[in-house]
Amino acid sequence: MGSTTLVNGDGLHHSSRHIIDTPFLIVGAGPAGGSLACFLSHPPYSMTGLLISNASTTSQTPRAHITNPACFECLRDIGLEERCVANAVAGDCMTHTRWCHDMTGEEYARIYSWGNDPKRYGEYEGHTPCRHVDLPQTEFEPILIQRAMAEGWDVRFRNSFVSSERESDGKILSKVRDDLTGAEYYVRSKFLFGADGGRSQVIRELGIPLIKKPGQGLALNVLVDVDLSDYVDARKGNLHWVFQPEEEYEDYAWSGLIRMVKPWNQWMFILFPKPNVEYKEPSIAQWEKVCRKIVGNDKLPLRIVNVSKWLINETVAEYYSDPTNTIHCLGDAVHRHPPFNGLGSNTCVQDAYNLAWKVKYVCNGLADHSLLNSYSPERQPVGLGVITRANQGLRDHTPVWDAMGLTMPTPKERMAVMAELKSATPEGRKRRQRLNKAIDGTAQEFHGIGVEMNHRYESKAIVADDETGEPPAWPEDKVLYHLTSTYPGSRLPHAWLNKRMPQKEHVSTQDLAGKGVFCLFTGIGGEGWKKAAEAVSKDLGIEIRAYSIGWEQDWEDVYRDWARKCEVEEDGCVLARPDRVVAWRAKTSGDEQSRLDKVIRKVLGK
Repeated sequence: MGSTTLVNGDGLHHSSRHIIDTPFLIVGAGPAGGSLACFLSHPPYSMTGLLISNASTTSQTPRAHITNPACFECLRDIGLEERCVANAVAGDCMTHTRWCHDMTGEEYARIYSWGNDPKRYGEYEGHTPCRHVDLPQTEFEPILIQRAMAEGWDVRFRNSFVSSERESDGKILSKVRDDLTGAEYYVRSKFLFGADGGRSQVIRELGIPLIKKPGQGLALNVLVDVDLSDYVDARKGNLHWVFQPEEEYEDYAWSGLIRMVKPWNQWMFILFPKPNVEYKEPSIAQWEKVCRKIVGNDKLPLRIVNVSKWLINETVAEYYSDPTNTIHCLGDAVHRHPPFNGLGSNTCVQDAYNLAWKVKYVCNGLADHSLLNSYSPERQPVGLGVITRANQGLRDHTPVWDAMGLTMPTPKERMAVMAELKSATPEGRKRRQRLNKAIDGTAQEFHGIGVEMNHRYESKAIVADDETGEPPAWPEDKVLYHLTSTYPGSRLPHAWLNKRMPQKEHVSTQDLAGKGVFCLFTGIGGEGWKKAAEAVSKDLGIEIRAYSIGWEQDWEDVYRDWARKCEVEEDGCVLARPDRVVAWRAKTSGDEQSRLDKVIRKVLGK
């Protein structure tokens, strides 16, 4: 730290100002910025810097909440999964999504959700060692920030990023404002990370174009304390669509989705105003009136805790990094969408996980700076897919609304539809079939393990030169179903392993990989790959952990899952990057050291 004379881009001198010198400046302390700090500071190659946020503290409203296995696999790698799960609501409280008249009364339909469908439970068990839980941002963000601070990050709330400029030596000079005092200061950093959400100033500074589709309007979050324990035990679920056909819809509450926050006494009432009607802010009394209708029991004590608004966006940045690859954006700064499919904070964490190891390798001289060229090409297509899927998840509910008559303009018309649904007539049968099909159509939101995990990266940090055929075809429904593959660019498959003398617990391939280093898997006859990994590690100064899997090997393939999933011969190998993405594979052995050396150098840009 210190004071100096600053020269801006046009050669004009600033007066003497206070400067903080730090390798990293992260703007934003949400799931993206907080997890990036945690990944950067975790051994090996631990690195810290300055993290700022214009908020006064971590999130005070439980916005994002569904936390999926793909996200937990990243957090598991740095030992944070267990703490997160301990602070989350367990998956059995998320068993269903329901459609009902009110929270204490009649139920219309339900669908299994988030891996709880008995017909698909084994599929989730087979693909990942992690599970879905409900972890609100109010619980998640403090875990990340506390870990980051404990590992050496300087975290400052009520500090806003104002602007940045490039110095002659390539470093970034950022102007920051202390919002408490109004004082401005400067931060000189080697890297700047824009994790500053949907109104990202870093994105505006860079002028990164945004791919936008027309917004789908306004949504309102009303956080409510009301104890529904006596009514939910037989109808457990964390999402409840409420439909009251006999009522005149309020302009500010055309339809509503009720989300569990704390079982079973705190709820988020997510309300959608009438389309094409000017929104006027209701009073607390009006909010309480509509919330009591949704609860369906006037005698229960009810308290409005907080009201907030959000826009239903479908926006993704065209690219995530500046041309020098020293400024990178992630999280909601680059992909903005509604919470359907529960992809928001999960994608933020995965952005950070992809980026962190690359930054660490570059800063430690283990990789060429060109490795960072791979961040945007790998993550931007994921962001595009996420915003597309999340908005389609919202649209998938329209057929349900139509089949139930929700979109009819008057109570009389809506009640006629409800009468038809109950009638033993051909029209009633068709209406019920239509409703059943519409509810089944929402499964892509509630069982979308494919959209959570079907990421196949293509970049110069992926080596597919030895592949002789086309990449494996995606499932017919790549949202609902996950494709397990070791094709380069794919997520490393999960398989449970054990020792010949069993340990207390089995170990996932996911747990052997990661940890900030490369990992090579081989089998019987693959001794040459293990020796090659040792030699290349020594030559390049990087760690490559190598394991043989199979009969009397380092790890026993207890369920024969790895043999079914690895897609190489026993003497071949699968190489995973530090982010547990398959970098390359060799179907068989031969010329191991030369081949492995060439691949590692190519991945690292050497």
